[in-house]
Amino acid sequence: MRSRLALLASLSIVGIPHCSRAQQSADRAIEAPKPVESRQEQKRLFGIIPNNKTSPTLINYKPLTAGQKFKLASEDAFDRGTFVLAALFAGKGQLMNANPSFGQGVKGYAHYFVTSYADWAVGDYMTEAVVPTLLHQDPRYFRKGSGGGFRRLTYAMGQIFWTHTDSGGHAFNFSEIGGNAGAVAIAQAYYPDNRSAGNAATQLAVQVGMDMASNIVKEFYPDILKLLSKKHATVPPQQ
Repeated sequence: MRSRLALLASLSIVGIPHCSRAQQSADRAIEAPKPVESRQEQKRLFGIIPNNKTSPTLINYKPLTAGQKFKLASEDAFDRGTFVLAALFAGKGQLMNANPSFGQGVKGYAHYFVTSYADWAVGDYMTEAVVPTLLHQDPRYFRKGSGGGFRRLTYAMGQIFWTHTDSGGHAFNFSEIGGNAGAVAIAQAYYPDNRSAGNAATQLAVQVGMDMASNIVKEFYPDILKLLSKKHATVPPQQ
């Protein structure tokens, strides 16, 4: 009996350091901060711009169903960032008196805000759900993520005009161009001061340009995060 107890005691003494080291390793793994790459697809860029339709890769590509496309559009249209952007553009429109019939003051700003939000929401549904579903195109932005800066820049700009299809092929991005054209046409109903072909063409160009800028930000956003994380990294203490 004594020998058995002595054996158990000796095994427990030998095993303590190994258990401690294993436990310490597990604790360090739990406490270690997640790498920037795991946080790439944040819900919003810079805390404002909706980032629901960005995909980090084309590997193991799976097309979206019609329901998923409408869900994607709804997530963007009702994202709090969209309301913030609508409020900012409404303020800009009122400041420039872009639509005199809306008036000024609180009532005028409310009119600007409602129409500004309608622009964003209708644009989301037209470019991410309605036209992509009808033409079987994928509304997502697929990040390149590697290669030279200029190559990635032109890639991001190019996805405005050339997109992926549900079958895995490529086609002219009718979802972007045609969807935004449809949204601009609908907007003519609630912008009585700017109902002309010239104003519509200008608005379409502005919207496409904004979407192109958004693609560029989405492409390089992980790099921006890495750069910021390096600048704010804690300097290790001197030994």
